[in-house]
Amino acid sequence: MTLLLVICTTLLLTGIVLYAIYRPRTQSRRPQSTADTDRDKGECCGQHAVCERDSLLAAASREIIYYDDEELDRWRGIPSNGYNETQTETFREIFYTMQSADVPGWTRSLQLRGIELPDEIKDEVLLVVSELRNEKDKKRK
Repeated sequence: MTLLLVICTTLLLTGIVLYAIYRPRTQSRRPQSTADTDRDKGECCGQHAVCERDSLLAAASREIIYYDDEELDRWRGIPSNGYNETQTETFREIFYTMQSADVPGWTRSLQLRGIELPDEIKDEVLLVVSELRNEKDKKRK
């Protein structure tokens, strides 16, 4: 009887020690970045052309949606300041032929595909996105 009690106690203590060592961590020990804390607070971190907080595509899936812009895939990996005038005009033509409501999805699609917007049109794209966001905020109020 005593031997059985010792074995059960040993197994119980071993189980507790193993659980303490290998249990899943609920919080990471690394400090959170400011982008993560801003996103948790509902604020936009400013690191993306389209705020991920507002993007339904970011939350729903990583599926790439094309906006009749498959030709842009050949410029994957080119930095935003590395485009020539002809390439920039191709981006500008696609941008100005789409509906303004499609611009946030288009920029998200470019991000997922690894394509950076040329510096020459970034301000124009961000202006359209911010106007859409302002309209959405006004409708909420």
